[in-house]
Amino acid sequence: MLIFFFDIQGTVHKEFIPPGQTVNGKFYCEVLRRLRENVRRKWPEMWKNRDWLLHHDNAPAHTSLVVREFLTKNNMTTVPHPAYSPDLAPCDFYMFPKMKLRSKGQHFVSTEEIQAELQQVLSTLTSADFNECSQKLRSRWDHCIQAQGDYFEGDSGN
Repeated sequence: MLIFFFDIQGTVHKEFIPPGQTVNGKFYCEVLRRLRENVRRKWPEMWKNRDWLLHHDNAPAHTSLVVREFLTKNNMTTVPHPAYSPDLAPCDFYMFPKMKLRSKGQHFVSTEEIQAELQQVLSTLTSADFNECSQKLRSRWDHCIQAQGDYFEGDSGN
């Protein structure tokens, strides 16, 4: 499994989850620590001004008490994610399908081969890809608002 954080400029943080590792609140807090360090290093001005937001979905590890406490303690502002809205998770609607498409038809013998291929795919993403993803997210948020929070699927109407 891959955990992938990005913004309109590109990858902020990515890491593969070790085989057998359960993604629970405690593990996710460690991932968030590494994410914070990458934001601090890559965008010191944004870090200093606390001018960045975290958007993650409502997976149990993301909404656990230990994670909410970590976010509060570290003054990390999150973008609220409506319940049952996978269409608003950029990795789910844009990045992961893009990765799957580029790897379609390939056969891998080991986890390491899969990870190497995904690293290669991620390295080919351009600023245009991240910008397109951002535009799609805005469009989907607008659609969600128009639907008044009711469930919808896909890019219908866009």
